[in-house]
Amino acid sequence: MAIRAKKIQPAKAEAIENAKKTFAEYNDFIFADYRGLTVEQITDLRGKLREKNAVLKVVKNNFAKIAFDDMKVENVADYLKGPTVIAMANEDSNEVAKVLFDFAKDVPALSVKGASISKEIYDQAKIEAYSKVPGKKQLYSMLMSAMNGPVRQLAATIKAYVEKKEAEGGN
Repeated sequence: MAIRAKKIQPAKAEAIENAKKTFAEYNDFIFADYRGLTVEQITDLRGKLREKNAVLKVVKNNFAKIAFDDMKVENVADYLKGPTVIAMANEDSNEVAKVLFDFAKDVPALSVKGASISKEIYDQAKIEAYSKVPGKKQLYSMLMSAMNGPVRQLAATIKAYVEKKEAEGGN
C-alpha cells in the first residue's frame, strides 16, 4: 500500500497522473534494480528495449505504487523498493525479459526483481524462466516450418509420380 498524504502537492499529483497515463498504455511491467549503472549503460539498455517495442522508465517508487494501486495492478509494491527501473511492453514481454537478463549478464549492476505480466505477478525465478520461452514470432516460425515440411514432401512425391507416369508414356 502506498503512502498517501491528505493534501497532495500539485506537482506530485501531476507526476502520479503522468505515471498512470504511461502505465495505462502497457500490459506488462518488469521491475529491475539499476543501482550502479552508468548513463551510457541505461541509454544502451533503452535502445535494446526499443528494438522490442518496449520502454524503460524510472518512476519514484511511491508514485508508481499509487499509480499501480489505482490501476488495480496488485502485489507490485514488493518490487518497488530501492532504485527501480520499469521495463514496459504490450507484447512479447518474454523477449523484453530476455533482453534484461542478457544485459544483466554483461552488466551485473542490473538485477531483475520481478514482473507483472497481464496482471499476474512473476517473481525473479519465474520471470527468468519466462524469458527463456520462445517469442510469438519464433513460435509462428517454428509452426510454419513444421507445417511446411510435410507439404513440401507431398509436393515432391506428387511431382515424382507425375514424372514417372510421363516417362512411362501414360497419362
